[in-house]
Amino acid sequence: MKGQLQELLDQFAKKGRPGLHKNIAITWIRYKDPNPEPCSGVGAGWSEQKLFYPASVVKLFYAVATEAWLQKDLLINSSELQRAVKDMIANSSNDATSLVLDILSGTTSGPSLTGDRWQAWQKQRLLINQWLKSLNWPELEKVNCCQKTWEDGPYGREQDFYKDGYTNRNSLSTLATARMLEAVMTNGIISPPACKRLRTLLSRSLDIRQRKEDPENQIDGFIGEGLPKGARLWSKAGWMTQVRNDAAWCSFPNGNPMLLIIFNQGRQGANDQYLLPELAREITLLNEEMN
Repeated sequence: MKGQLQELLDQFAKKGRPGLHKNIAITWIRYKDPNPEPCSGVGAGWSEQKLFYPASVVKLFYAVATEAWLQKDLLINSSELQRAVKDMIANSSNDATSLVLDILSGTTSGPSLTGDRWQAWQKQRLLINQWLKSLNWPELEKVNCCQKTWEDGPYGREQDFYKDGYTNRNSLSTLATARMLEAVMTNGIISPPACKRLRTLLSRSLDIRQRKEDPENQIDGFIGEGLPKGARLWSKAGWMTQVRNDAAWCSFPNGNPMLLIIFNQGRQGANDQYLLPELAREITLLNEEMN
């Protein structure tokens, strides 16, 4: 599988994509059962432990954290919290993400802070990282999930928290993302009812008419566009001026599930609307040949 991934990248690099090998990361996992257990797949990757800026893919981690906090009675559930989580995942709303992260960490945005208040604010904002570390998953060792997502960028204390050179920005690997998405899809984290709620939010319609009605459908220009007719998709995409990323769980009428995570960085890659669908199409064909 790793050799096939490299051959694909070689082919795509020759099609006017110089530097593709160093700007992309992929995790591809196949399953031998239609309802697999956690960590039961066979996989391969390319630069899958390299840390990338995840853009909105990090919202998957915030949604799982919300369910974990609720399960431990660390939060009071409300219709407004549920609305925010839904809009964060289904519509990739940055405003909704801001509220969710405020609730999870007990922090709010605003002007710069100093002294003990600033130290306390930073400590609170790192609660999600502490929770991820408590899972004892080796894939999560170096990830960073502590920042909001933005339309224009951070200001005030949020800008300060990014630190010089944006060294404290969010960072994920495709391997870490694969472990988290797989856990949601296989009831491998939090409770089965909570995982089911998250799967409902992650589910995407591949219907062409519905996609045309929503230009930001997280399918066109991403993995979902390359899936065959009859496939089903659960995913969370992320896109900004420097990255185009997607995390997808795919099922097929005549085959077992496939997990595919692709992160592509750099301005050229971010603007490439064809690479992720084409890679997904080729990897799906390879997956079908192996079933």
